[in-house]
Amino acid sequence: MKERIWSKDWFAALAFVFVFFVLVSTILQGAFEGFERYMYDVGVRSRERAPSDKVAVIAIDDESIRAIGRWPWPRNVHAAMVDLLREGGAKAVGNTILYFEAQEDPGLAYINEIGTLIETSPLAELRPPAGVASPAADPAAPPAPAPAVPSQPNPARDRYGPTLAAIDRKIAEARGSLSVDKVLADAMRAGPPNVLALEFAVGQPLGRPDKPLPEYVRKSALTRVVDRVNARSSGNLPYPTTSVSVPIESIGQTAGGMGHLTPVLDTDGSYRFDALVLQHFDELYPSMALALAAQALNLKPEDIEVRLGEGVALGNLEIGTTPALLMYNHYYGEQGGRAPFTVDSFADVFTEKVPASNFAGKTVIIGATAQGVGVAFPSPVSPSMAPALTLAHTVSSILQQDFYTRPDWAGWFELLLLVLIAAYLAAALPRLSPGLAGVLTAGAVALLAFTELALLSGSALWLKLMLPALLLVTGHLFMTVKRLRITEKLKLSSEAEGSESNKMLGLAFQGQGQLDMAWEKFRRVQPVDDKLLDLMYNLALDFERKRQHNKAESVFAHIAKENPKFRDIAEKTARSKKLSETVILGGGGGSHPGGTMVLAPGGEKPMLGRYQVEKELGKGAMGVVYMGKDPKINRIVAIKTMALTQEFERDELASVKERFFREAETAGRLNHPNIVQMYDAGEEHDLCFIAMEFLKGHDLVRYTKPAALLPVAEVLKIVADSADALDYAHQQGVVHRDIKPANLMYLEATKVIKVTDFGIARITDSSKTKTGMVLGTPSYMSPEQLAGKKVDGRSDLFSLGVTLYQLLTGSLPFLADSMATLMFKIANEPHPQATTVRPDLPAGLNAVIDRALEKDLAKRYARGSELAADLRAAMRAVQ
Repeated sequence: MKERIWSKDWFAALAFVFVFFVLVSTILQGAFEGFERYMYDVGVRSRERAPSDKVAVIAIDDESIRAIGRWPWPRNVHAAMVDLLREGGAKAVGNTILYFEAQEDPGLAYINEIGTLIETSPLAELRPPAGVASPAADPAAPPAPAPAVPSQPNPARDRYGPTLAAIDRKIAEARGSLSVDKVLADAMRAGPPNVLALEFAVGQPLGRPDKPLPEYVRKSALTRVVDRVNARSSGNLPYPTTSVSVPIESIGQTAGGMGHLTPVLDTDGSYRFDALVLQHFDELYPSMALALAAQALNLKPEDIEVRLGEGVALGNLEIGTTPALLMYNHYYGEQGGRAPFTVDSFADVFTEKVPASNFAGKTVIIGATAQGVGVAFPSPVSPSMAPALTLAHTVSSILQQDFYTRPDWAGWFELLLLVLIAAYLAAALPRLSPGLAGVLTAGAVALLAFTELALLSGSALWLKLMLPALLLVTGHLFMTVKRLRITEKLKLSSEAEGSESNKMLGLAFQGQGQLDMAWEKFRRVQPVDDKLLDLMYNLALDFERKRQHNKAESVFAHIAKENPKFRDIAEKTARSKKLSETVILGGGGGSHPGGTMVLAPGGEKPMLGRYQVEKELGKGAMGVVYMGKDPKINRIVAIKTMALTQEFERDELASVKERFFREAETAGRLNHPNIVQMYDAGEEHDLCFIAMEFLKGHDLVRYTKPAALLPVAEVLKIVADSADALDYAHQQGVVHRDIKPANLMYLEATKVIKVTDFGIARITDSSKTKTGMVLGTPSYMSPEQLAGKKVDGRSDLFSLGVTLYQLLTGSLPFLADSMATLMFKIANEPHPQATTVRPDLPAGLNAVIDRALEKDLAKRYARGSELAADLRAAMRAVQ
């Protein structure tokens, strides 16, 4: 019989190669790239290179924070450090501290108020003709002109004028010493050159910028750009950015240069490369490492040439990069048992325990390494490396030319290897004996791995040879299996399966959670012994945990038939039969959506996903809330269930579940001290559930009654903290949509408020009760929400304003006998003044509440931070 083409070895080999490349380029791409990253990391660690002795790090470590005070420090502390480094002769300073906001000493505001009071009072007329006028609010501004000399003698001026002039001088001195931004700016202006940090948001801009960057920032832009490889047309450009945070003007104008600290991470979240250049609309900006290296070489931005698609020329130093201008850093190992870079504690340098002269001629990097200050990233040599240390490795990689490159021919060479391996699998391997084929394949794989490591550690060249090695190994195994026809020997029909095989398959299915398949396999095992009954018993318990009590009953009944005296089988069978006839969570006959989960005393605790349900905490509009435990980490959680199948029609259920998980994912990214942390979301049968932070507190509903109101100052703090939480969520693009006292959890022991149920209102937008009424709380809804319009964060602030009114007065601002009348009042009628309902409230709160409850969106608070600021100002007046 003629052999068919698909049974030939060469065809099987080529088919395998095709499938291999399909998997590599699709679902297994990340796994294959992981092998390359692993080899790269090994190569970096095995390369012995000495770091630049001209790079040093001053660490803001835990010891420094204990010695100097809690972070962030006043900027005069940083100014003192700059002065010390100038006196010590440092070459340049890379300051990774972000100076994006002005910092004002609290005393400066009072000094300015005193100066203004004097300027606007009759005392200003008492200055002598030659006296010094009171300084302006800006310490850098010239003094105000002295008043005109009166034509008539003025005894009061003669008596008090000199004292007033002395007061003016003291005010001027106080302003100069309390303006910490000016103190830092003066220190930086005196030198050495300070390179400050920019922070870009990487992304593709859709239009043009609102306004150009400040001129003091644009001075650091890279203007020498060449395109020798037609990179623009091929799209090989630096990463684009949409926005940027820059230092404040008073400090930025004194900087010796600026560079971005934007982390561009590898796909596994590690920091392997530095984006030497980022593109901000039509301008290119260097990384902080590149800017510091330029300072170390006495170069300016105009001395840096950006070669699109190729690399960067730093004076006469050429840096090879990826087409997107990413430079693969070298990470230095220990030098003689010591850290590669000199890392001194900020406190030791500040107190001159470490002399500043140690930094003479060096590029000094100042940055945080203390726990909880800043974000650390994995690197090839450390599971967690602070940005300041990463920056030191990167600067040294540039100055020592220790960076890694991929030659222009690397891609073609790797493709040629793949073709040669495919030819070996198709033509040579089938003709070799198994022993010789194994030796050749093993030798070739070892050679590929050795070559990749040798090039990385010796020549700093990266050829990606793990993909050819994996093709060789998997292809050899495939062809060997085909040759020995093992596949066909393992393919057993269901009638010929042996007992041991069924038992092992059953255990495998049970371990994967496929309990029905496991039961099918266990039933086929013969003979039945106590070990098999043990396996079945455990399987029945798993069915119970999944609340599939009818299936648990079947397994227990089978065990009882084989051995009626096995363990407590009679009791288990009776209990499972009873539970299988009981309506549990998700049952259609419950009086509450989803019914109530059965928690039988002494029985196996039910599971929701990976969480063990401990007890019921309460019922909500769409489900039940339970206390649960994550057995893997022994963490107590609150589990909110939603029986979506009872609240939505079958044709919309799929889209609702998709929206549920999308909203849960969005809310889960929120990380704020006043927002309940969401840990997990999942689906169990007809239930969707959310696992979140378990709080030992209660909602604010109990404090909305006139007889149980909280003190005014405490209410203002609670609502201000809630406004801050909403402001954070709104900046992340998340709108709550259902702010009310029931969704604000108050922890009395710590006086902390937590906003709950982010995303739940969005999920239930289209849900209706069986009477047709839209779920929600109309008394707290904004006019635009009641009108069915698209809402933004200002709608949440209206709802928070209603909550504030109720917590202060014990009454809602809008009351009506019917739903229609209530909705009309919210949309059209003014609310009663809070002081009318409760006369002892400060009158200033009326303005805050009025603005929060504005029906016109343009007049309402635009951000929660504005509302929080006004509430805290009112709170200071109350205290």
